[in-house]
Amino acid sequence: MFKFNESIPIYIQIIEKIKADIVSGKLKCGDKTPSIMEFSESFKVNPNTVQRVFIELEREGIIYSKRGIGAFIAEGNELLEQLKIVQAQKYAKVFADEMKELGMKKQEIFEYLNKELEE
Repeated sequence: MFKFNESIPIYIQIIEKIKADIVSGKLKCGDKTPSIMEFSESFKVNPNTVQRVFIELEREGIIYSKRGIGAFIAEGNELLEQLKIVQAQKYAKVFADEMKELGMKKQEIFEYLNKELEE
């Protein structure tokens, strides 16, 4: 079950989760997305929240709708590569900011990261 962060709007967290699922391959380009009701039930949120998610993802060109059929993940390697870059930058920034907040210097951050990647 997805756990929400109280300090970030729910719809933004769902958008980020969907983008991460596209990058990881859980949702594939060209595939039909789960319906608003299915997403609503899986995330345990109001369908209006999911509708807002769909509107935003469509505005960003990540999904597109076919009237009467549903929503689909946009196709194209450029989209996938761009999503991967943006997601990686966000995660790296959060990690770096948290490590700096702990008082870590650049070299220490590299050492911890290298240690984790070696395991």
